[in-house]
Parts: sequence; structure tokens; C-alpha cells
Amino acid sequence: MTPATSLFTPVEADLRQLADNLKQLVGNRHPILFAAAEHLFGAGGKRIRPAIVLLISRATMLDQEITPRHRRLAEITEMIHTASLVHDDVVDESDVRRGVPTVHSLFGNRIAILAGDFLFAQSSWYLANLDNLEVVKLLSEVIMDLATGEIQQGLNRFDASISIETYLQKSYYKTASLIANSSKAAALLSEVSRETVEHMYSYGRHLGIAFQIVDDILDFTSTADTLGKPVASDLKSGHLTAPVLFALAEKPYLEVLIEREFAQEGDLEQALALIQDSQGIQQARELAAHHTKLAIEHLAVLPPSESQQALINIADYGLSRLY
Repeated sequence: MTPATSLFTPVEADLRQLADNLKQLVGNRHPILFAAAEHLFGAGGKRIRPAIVLLISRATMLDQEITPRHRRLAEITEMIHTASLVHDDVVDESDVRRGVPTVHSLFGNRIAILAGDFLFAQSSWYLANLDNLEVVKLLSEVIMDLATGEIQQGLNRFDASISIETYLQKSYYKTASLIANSSKAAALLSEVSRETVEHMYSYGRHLGIAFQIVDDILDFTSTADTLGKPVASDLKSGHLTAPVLFALAEKPYLEVLIEREFAQEGDLEQALALIQDSQGIQQARELAAHHTKLAIEHLAVLPPSESQQALINIADYGLSRLY
């Protein structure tokens, strides 16, 4: 059992049920879509997003059983996340994710885009059936945010003038929005106080941003085997993340290499050496630690429980991946 999954002990049984349900939800009327779903939902992902939804559901419903609507929300969250990954892999032309071939590398771009669309549409249908307008609005906003984040990332390629604020905004759209809004939705379904609902949103927001920064650091400090994709692939594609943006302030020549899109031989290697020789990675670590600390502070509003502790541990685990 990986450290990530052992964090989910209070909702382990819930997550097993979720994995079975997801394949059923996509349905086997479409053999190709079913094959894609089998592949996606069997790809051994960490299931961190639905786990957070289920843990918040349990932490806010302490003396009661969580409802079928909480479970469905967790499933919808994973469907939205998976749909966005399928589309991301087409945009990024990635052949492998988590060490497993991507949908478009197995079935072609056309099927991958349609499979992503189908998952988004299906998640919207199940969302509407929760019969909670506020939850529908929250999760619909997430789908818009995911697209906004992708567009923003595409427009900002090789742009060395973007600020850390712009990077954090994009990280919110691409990663944190789903975690924040599904956390908030779980609390809404538990009918807790408005104050607790907002704290759950803030927990998810800071957690999601910290996760994204950690991923962006690992792109420079990890190995291809661990990442399940080539190292420094973001930089190569012109996506400038926290370590690069911090390094730019210290190493002006890095800007020259980025602006010419690493066109000359040895440019990328030189850029990597400049980043490694700067405080960029360390400053990004500090930023991730700051957001992790803020996320954990928002959990203080919940009564102590196994699920509340698991939510704290998930935040700590995210940061511990760096060490």
C-alpha cells in the first residue's frame, strides 16, 4: 500500500465502492467508451480528490452515516478530474500518464476527445440529479475553470514576464478549483454552518495550490520513473512554473533561453543548470509549505475525528513528497 492510499483508511471501503461504481456509471452501452473507462478508472490513480470529498463528508457528519448524495459527489469529482486528464493528454501530446498509456495513444485523438466530452457531460447529468442548485453551480464553475486554466497556460507559453500571481491563478483554475469546490459541496450536503462550508472551500483551495507547486518542483527534482512522464517536460513545453519564475529573478540569462524557446543546442540543459543553481526550487518549497500550513489551519473548525486527522495527513503528505 502506498503512503498516499494508507492516508485514506477512514474511507477505504467507500473508495472501493467508488471504483466499482465509476465503471458502472459510464455504462457498457458504448464498447469503446467502456474500454476507455475501464482503462481510466483502473489506472491505479491515487483517487485523492474523491477521498477528500468522502473524508470531509465523514468529518462533517460525525454521528450520522454519509448520504448517497455525498457518495455521488465523490464519483462526480473523480469523473470531472478524469475527463480533464484525458483532454490534457491530447493537448500535451502525452503518451504516458502514471506509467500507463494514455487514452489517445490507445484509441486515437478523436475517441479521446469524445471520451473526455462524454465524461464531462455524464458528470453534469449526475450533478443535476443531486437536486442541489448551489452544488450544481459550484461544480459547473469547476468545469469552466479547468478550460480557463488550460487556455491561460497555452497563451502564456515561453512568456518569461508572467508573475507568480498569474501562475497561482492558473494553478487555482487547473488544480485547486476542483478540490476547493468539491470540498465546499461536500460540506453543503452535510448541511453544516455557512462558516464551516467556507473553511472547507479554503482548505481545498490552499491544498490544491500546494499540490500543484509540489508537482511543479518534482518536475525538476524527481526521476522520469517516479513522475511517470519525462523530467522537465513543463519547461520544455514553455510552461513556466514556480521554480522557474523564482529563478528568473536571480538568473537574467534564463530569460534569453526561454524567449528563444530553447531553439539552440544545449539551451534546455543550460536553463536547467541555471534553475538548479538558483534559490528557485527552495523558494517554491517555501511557497508550498505556506499553502499547506494555511490549508491545515482551516480544518481547526472541525471537531477532532479520524477523518479530520486524515485530512491533515493528506496536506502533510503532499509536502512530504519533496523530501
